[in-house]
Amino acid sequence: MNRKLIFFDIDGTLIGGGSQKMSDSTIRAIKRARQNGHVCVINTGRTQPIVGEEITGQVEFDGILMGCGTQIYYHGEELLHHTFSVEMAKRIIEGLKRHRIDALLEGADDIFCQAEEDLYTNGFRKYMKFLRTIYQFGTQAEAPGNFDKFYAYVDKRETMEAFAEEFQEELTFIDREKGFYEIVPKECSKASAMRFLSDRLQIPMEDTVAIGDSNNDIPMLDCAGVGIAMGNSSGELIAMADYVTTDVGQDGIWNALKWLGVLDTHA
Repeated sequence: MNRKLIFFDIDGTLIGGGSQKMSDSTIRAIKRARQNGHVCVINTGRTQPIVGEEITGQVEFDGILMGCGTQIYYHGEELLHHTFSVEMAKRIIEGLKRHRIDALLEGADDIFCQAEEDLYTNGFRKYMKFLRTIYQFGTQAEAPGNFDKFYAYVDKRETMEAFAEEFQEELTFIDREKGFYEIVPKECSKASAMRFLSDRLQIPMEDTVAIGDSNNDIPMLDCAGVGIAMGNSSGELIAMADYVTTDVGQDGIWNALKWLGVLDTHA
């Protein structure tokens, strides 16, 4: 078997059910795949402050691609970092205010959000109440030039449509369902990060594998040599997958890598 370059989403793929802990079978599967010569890399929409050592410290990965392709590390070395210019960041913040859209601005060093009293929607207020129990946030006034992507919520779809029309040439909008959107620079995606690392390591794209569960994993599965959907995946991802494994809490990663053949001792 050729050496495989395997990309893993985090939420709903490596971890799930509200836990930040990987299962024992997931950890064993990643260790064995790497022992057999395959390259295992995280490919997540999270930016660095939200990944943290709580995730990466559980098992060693060869690299981590963060922020939907806006930042790439391989063996501890930063290979790429795309962040908004100060001018673009200001335009985005002004646009969010003008359209009255709540958003979490995600950077490589910090995360920014409106103060609780400045939020527009109850839906995002509930979301932030949960996140603030886990993470520290700066305010949007501190953000220009210091964020790479953002996560937004609207209670009316037409609100996001109006914002998207204004920025359609510069941003990609990923519908995360139930009013949430993940918004990234046009040139960045989980797929662009995969192609970058594939080229860097000189591993052909046909030998890449993508494992995910949600709509921001669609570009990843679409460009991979083999696309694997978790059993708990969105319907759209399941429809396009080469293989559907079990849920994240039911040895999904172990079963995916076993099916792939990378756990075999002769691999």
